[in-house]
Amino acid sequence: MINHTKHIIHSGVPLKEALKMLNEVPKNLSLFVVNEKKQLIGTLTDGDIRRGLLAGIPVDSNVDEFMFTSFHALHGSPEPKDIQKLRELGIKLVPILNEEKKIIKILDLKQIKTSLPVDAVIMAGGRGERLRPLTDNVPKPMLPLGDKPIIEHNIDRLKEYGISNIHISINYLGQQIIDRFGDGESRNLNIKYVAEDKPLGTIGSISLIEEFENPYILVMNSDLFTDADFEDMWLSMQERNADLCVASIPYTVNIPFAIMERTNDSITGLKEKPSNTHYANAGIYMFRKDVLKQIPHNQKFNATDLIEAVIAKKGKVIDNPITGYWIDIGRHEEYHKAKEIIKHLKH
Repeated sequence: MINHTKHIIHSGVPLKEALKMLNEVPKNLSLFVVNEKKQLIGTLTDGDIRRGLLAGIPVDSNVDEFMFTSFHALHGSPEPKDIQKLRELGIKLVPILNEEKKIIKILDLKQIKTSLPVDAVIMAGGRGERLRPLTDNVPKPMLPLGDKPIIEHNIDRLKEYGISNIHISINYLGQQIIDRFGDGESRNLNIKYVAEDKPLGTIGSISLIEEFENPYILVMNSDLFTDADFEDMWLSMQERNADLCVASIPYTVNIPFAIMERTNDSITGLKEKPSNTHYANAGIYMFRKDVLKQIPHNQKFNATDLIEAVIAKKGKVIDNPITGYWIDIGRHEEYHKAKEIIKHLKH
């Protein structure tokens, strides 16, 4: 998302004013022309102006004479596949319209991968005992990793997937997190905070959030360093009609001996030094909004409790493997490893 007010120009405005505005936005990006009802009626680029002037339109005309009226736009909560189609057409800015054809937000496809109908909750209230003394005066999510705090890497990743509504659950030294991110407006995000006044487990504080805007909710720990693909999680839920999806990490167990294969009381063969791959909980969960009913209000409740509750209600729970990197920064060893990895990542 971007600050769309810089890209909106009103019908009837002189071309000279449009040129000033285009000079102030990034190269090759558009202006969006709206009428007196604030409805989108056209788009305007440098190329539109050049074509108009070559066609003989006087330079003292207004933007209506130059704007392109066969524009592309999306409505409401667009599907990722719709955004991908526009990306393939080479479109860089995509306006999202409401039912009245008014712009509610603009997506910059150079900065984001997609736009998921998801609200996020970042759990950032832990004390970080195992990282002391580093966490004596700084909350664990605010420990530096590269050029920014751990939690900021996760916020930026959510933004890449078009997730703009973010709730942060805070407790220990939480004011430092609030001071860093505020309401998120400067980042074109909507950030709110929920404070625990008692320990509520790994997911219980979500019950204190009064309202979610989108039909899906993503919950993640703040101290993760990962390139998890949130779009792939969402698509997996759609394809498999799941109620809850758990991000997972592969964990391989190598057995250093030959293992006997047996049938009844006889050995039927040997498997030399086999390895078995299991999948562990990565601390990232995506679920439908109605799953919130399974979380008791203001009571200690863990994510594992939620998984078991959904299964008990005959809901469908799936996992989505993380194929890239994943580090749970809970100890000094993991923190050091994350700092080494980030030196070699391209941003």
